[in-house]
Amino acid sequence: FKQKTAYEIGVRLVGSEMCIRDRFEQLGQRLGMKILKGRGDFSGGTCTVNNETVIVINKMKPMEQRLRILATSFLEFNLDEIYMVPALRAYIEESRILNL
Repeated sequence: FKQKTAYEIGVRLVGSEMCIRDRFEQLGQRLGMKILKGRGDFSGGTCTVNNETVIVINKMKPMEQRLRILATSFLEFNLDEIYMVPALRAYIEESRILNL
């Protein structure tokens, strides 16, 4: 078994899955957004817990699905003035296109 080292969206190479995941966590910290990781029978996404908006990720899902949940969740925020590496911004924007 060889771990994937790159995530491809369309025909473009965006970056390693672990790097993208780490960048999502950094983005969450900058926005004051908690990313909760758990196991269970759920897909994940944005929800409210104790009057606080959080992003919930299912650790049992494949990395690709977890990254898509993160990207889709961050679409709910105005990210225009937030600096992020171009690969992460491209990943989020690709998610917007895929959700149309």
